[in-house]
Amino acid sequence: FWFFGHPEVYIIFMPALGMISPIISTFSRRPVYGYLTIILGNISTAFIGFGVWVHHMFATGLPQFAQSFFTVASIMIVVPTAAQIFCWIATVWTGRGVRFTCAMLYVLAWFVVFVIGGLTGVMLASVPLDLQIHDTFFVVAHFHYVLIGGAVFPLLGAIHYWFPKMTGRMLGERVGTLAFALFFIGFNLTFFPMHILGLHGMPRRVYTYPASMGWGSMNMLASVGAAIIFVSLVVYLVNVLVSLRAGAAAPDNPWDAATLEWATSSPPPVYNFAVMRAVGSRDPLWHPELEMPVVVGLNPEKCEILVTHVLDAEPDHRYPSPGPSIWPLLAAIATTVLFVWSIFTPWGVVWGAIPLTITLIGWFWPKSGRTPRELERDLARLEPKEAAS
Repeated sequence: FWFFGHPEVYIIFMPALGMISPIISTFSRRPVYGYLTIILGNISTAFIGFGVWVHHMFATGLPQFAQSFFTVASIMIVVPTAAQIFCWIATVWTGRGVRFTCAMLYVLAWFVVFVIGGLTGVMLASVPLDLQIHDTFFVVAHFHYVLIGGAVFPLLGAIHYWFPKMTGRMLGERVGTLAFALFFIGFNLTFFPMHILGLHGMPRRVYTYPASMGWGSMNMLASVGAAIIFVSLVVYLVNVLVSLRAGAAAPDNPWDAATLEWATSSPPPVYNFAVMRAVGSRDPLWHPELEMPVVVGLNPEKCEILVTHVLDAEPDHRYPSPGPSIWPLLAAIATTVLFVWSIFTPWGVVWGAIPLTITLIGWFWPKSGRTPRELERDLARLEPKEAAS
């Protein structure tokens, strides 16, 4: 289970890392520092994440060599994430007039919460300490600081950031700031006391405890914090609903952001861009001196994209995009049914594979149209004529 379960934790928060970079870059008014380091950090985390899962089983009597290996791996996975955090801090530190919008506040709170969760993870990677606090509320606190801190804070900030582009309306900043403050206070009030409860020996997965243990005040504090989290999310939801109906109209690029999605209207039309643009920078809207020529030569009657060479981004060939289809949705539903069914009986894998196979066949079944090989032959015929002319 843990071979799947622990890498899945990284899968949950890695999309949040992709949300953080554009938010920090936009409100720091400069490109992200150490872009390559951030990308390599994501790749390293995904790779090392498959080698740390045994630290959940330190209390089961593993050989000492195995404990040593997975302790090293569990500590080593901190390195790429720490490098990313320092790159983002450097971006903010060297920013030109940092703007503390709601989206930026959620990201800055992510720094605090996620770093605390990462440090407690390093503590749990130590076998002697892990044997003392295994299966206690310390683990519960660590888990929530990593997952809620690592995924939910950036997600709430990303909704603030991209809400104008998705809906054409601006979220209320004052109400949003109130929701953020309540959520940040409530979160820490709920989960930070659990570190202390775990160090005092309170086990998790036990619904009650004797009053003589002295855990009551900390648990009451956590309950108050949970209520504050609930209030904060209600305020956040009300802000979303009110803004959808009566929020200020959003301009095309309200944040003066650099990435290409802000070059279209808010909300964008169903086709996104009437013509495809060629860009010469990772931050094209901050480089008006770099002309964004229109991509020509694509079929106007169907959706095609221009595929370029990896190294120099020179045009290579046209690729027809797939049209609308119900098969991917049906395949996702069949996959969900298979895995949920397999929890209760192994036969779920056998019988669940039948509808999954059917949906995959429907998805990948060849569609009418010309094959890439036929398109290549046509292109080869055209090139000599163009050269002659």
